[in-house]
Amino acid sequence: MAHTSNSEFRWGIIGTGGIAKAFARDLSYFNSHIVQAVGSRSLEKAQDFALEFPGCTSYGSYEELVADPMIDAVYVATPHPQHVANTLLALNAGKPVLCEKPFAVNAIEAQAMVAAAIQNNVALLEAMWTRFLPHIAQTCELLARGVIGEVVNVRADFGEYLIDHEIPRLMEPSFAGGALLDLGIYPVSFAHMVLGAPTRITATSVLTEKGVDSQTSAIFDYENGAQAIVTTTFITSTPCRATIAGTLGRIEIDRAFYSPASMRLIMQDGTTTEYPNTYKGRGLREQAAELERMVRNAEIESPLLTHKMSIEIMQTLDEIRNQIGLRYPFEN
Repeated sequence: MAHTSNSEFRWGIIGTGGIAKAFARDLSYFNSHIVQAVGSRSLEKAQDFALEFPGCTSYGSYEELVADPMIDAVYVATPHPQHVANTLLALNAGKPVLCEKPFAVNAIEAQAMVAAAIQNNVALLEAMWTRFLPHIAQTCELLARGVIGEVVNVRADFGEYLIDHEIPRLMEPSFAGGALLDLGIYPVSFAHMVLGAPTRITATSVLTEKGVDSQTSAIFDYENGAQAIVTTTFITSTPCRATIAGTLGRIEIDRAFYSPASMRLIMQDGTTTEYPNTYKGRGLREQAAELERMVRNAEIESPLLTHKMSIEIMQTLDEIRNQIGLRYPFEN
C-alpha cells in the first residue's frame, strides 16, 4: 500500500453525498488527515465536491480513485447496496477501507468483505462512528470496571421525522431502504456493544406501501437473562437516548446517544455523576483516527469493533428483517 508519510494520512473518498462531506469536513480538526481524492461515477459531482478541499483530486470512476498511489485509505460513503462492491474494489487494490454503516446489506456481504480484508492483509473497519466517541469510551470503561454491576436491561432508540423528505436511501427498496438499516443500526449496534449477540430476537414492524419498514422495534434476549429493547422510526422524532441498567446502578446517555452527548452515572442510592459533553465537531473523525492507528500498526481489524462484531450485527439485522418480512429486490 501505500503512501503513509510520517505526518500525513491521505484519504480517498468514494461517494459525494452528505455523509461524505460531513466526514471530510470533520477531518479538518486533524492537521494530519488530508482529503487527497474523491471519486464519483460523475466527474462533475467529484469536481464539485473537491472545490471545498484544496489539493483534492477528482476522479470520474471508483477504479481510478483506488489506483491513486497517494491514497493511504478509502472511505466508502455510497448507498447501502454499493458498500460490498466498493469495499472489495478498494481492498483488492490494497487500500485500507473505512466503510459506512450499515457495513453491508446482509451478513453474506459482510463476510465477503471480511474475507477480502484477510486475503489481502488490508485493514477494514465499519464506520459506526459512535463506537469511537469519547462518551462511549467512558461508558465502556464504567462497564469494564463493573461500576453498575451486572447489566440487566439496555434501551436505545433512534427516530427522526423524515417521511416527507423522500430520501431514496430510506424510502426505496432498490436502495435497501427502511428505518432499520439507516437508523436502527445505531441502537442495534449499541445493544451489541454492551451485551453481544442476542440468543433470541422478537421483532415487529410497520411497512410502507413500497415494502420497507417505517418503524421497527425489537426485544433481544440474552443467555444471562438480560434484555435489550431497541426501536427505530422515520415517521416521528423520538428522544434518541440510551440507557444501560445494572444491578448496582445505571448509565443514561442524553440525546442524541449516537453522536457526541452528555451522560450520567446514577447509582441505586441516587448518587449521580455527570459527564458533560465538551466535544467539538460532528464526531466523524475518531473512526478515521482509529483506522490510521490500525494501518500504522499493521492491524486489519479494530479491537473496538472487530470483524466478528460487524458480522454479528449484520446477522441480527438479517434476523429482524426475516421476522418483519423486509426483503430487497436485488437479494437472491
